[in-house]
Amino acid sequence: MSGVLILPGLFGSGEGHWQQYWLQDQPDSRCVTQDDWDHPNLDSWLPRLEDALEEAGEAYLVAHSLGCLLAARLAGRSAARRVKGALLVAPCDLPPTEILHPGQISFGDMPAAALPFPSIVIGSMNDAYMTVDRLTLFGRLWNAETRNIGLAGHINVASGFGRWRTGYRLLDALKARSRTRKRLAPLPSVFAV
Repeated sequence: MSGVLILPGLFGSGEGHWQQYWLQDQPDSRCVTQDDWDHPNLDSWLPRLEDALEEAGEAYLVAHSLGCLLAARLAGRSAARRVKGALLVAPCDLPPTEILHPGQISFGDMPAAALPFPSIVIGSMNDAYMTVDRLTLFGRLWNAETRNIGLAGHINVASGFGRWRTGYRLLDALKARSRTRKRLAPLPSVFAV
């Protein structure tokens, strides 16, 4: 059975965030910790993820916001072969994120290569960090199954997402896809908080 690596974004996933509940509820999950959550730097964050994958052997990724871009940076790297699948929730778009948090992020350009592992991208219609058009674009570029769950903000504590049980069902769907390598089974139709 493959474990789950949790990839938080800028500032980490603090108390009450669905990723924190995930770590409590899913015994096979662990957080890929970074030295500096407040000033993300791709040159230090990516080796941490690659080391965690090496240690795990293989794993599913459950990412939020900037963590989604970190996961997408694995495309074309040898560590990608260890990823069974990725659940990418509320990916951020670097240009608006850098405007909202000037001088804090050093992550280069938006990753645009197709992901070599099954992926589901989840976003919303009113996320200040990524418009629906950009969500659709990057879902297509990453070769991911993309779902818009409506007016859900950044799918974080501020938008009402604490313990997010639908996320568990989405990961189960992703696991089924990676086992069969067929087209992703229909996702749950109810995207409750």
